[in-house]
Amino acid sequence: MLLQLNDTDATESLGRATAQALATAGQALPLMFQGTLGSGKTTLIRALVEAMPGGEDAEVSSPSFNLFNIYPTRPETVHFDLYRLEGAPLDSSYFEYLDEGRSLMLIEWAEFIPAADWPDEWLLFRWVPCDEGRHVEITYHGPKAGRIYDALRHLVGTNTSRVGNG
Repeated sequence: MLLQLNDTDATESLGRATAQALATAGQALPLMFQGTLGSGKTTLIRALVEAMPGGEDAEVSSPSFNLFNIYPTRPETVHFDLYRLEGAPLDSSYFEYLDEGRSLMLIEWAEFIPAADWPDEWLLFRWVPCDEGRHVEITYHGPKAGRIYDALRHLVGTNTSRVGNG
């Protein structure tokens, strides 16, 4: 799925739709984010977290200097920012949260994770260059991720005034 995000409102709308898709599918699995600095990854994540149960108490910011933040959502959200790890090994906390499987993992700069260390199932949001606004390509791997993808595709298809299909 390729979406055109014309402004911050559209990016936030996609974040809220993603939270709704997660709730509809009843799944919490890793969501991976790839894009340049300033592309809108944290903006989308902030809207997603704030739209989740308990998210009104979350103070979402990019955890570049702590590696990860934990937000008081249901399920708990662990927000990783791997920007500072380019070329370095992953911190053990990544594997601990990946293995426990109860928390929603949001992983910025997923391109810094070696392919062998990617989760078994994931939804990937990848910002791609375009002439105007921003394009986000969303792909997935695994049957649970497919259910979230289908729910999200349905949601953004009914809200094309904010998030247009590219």
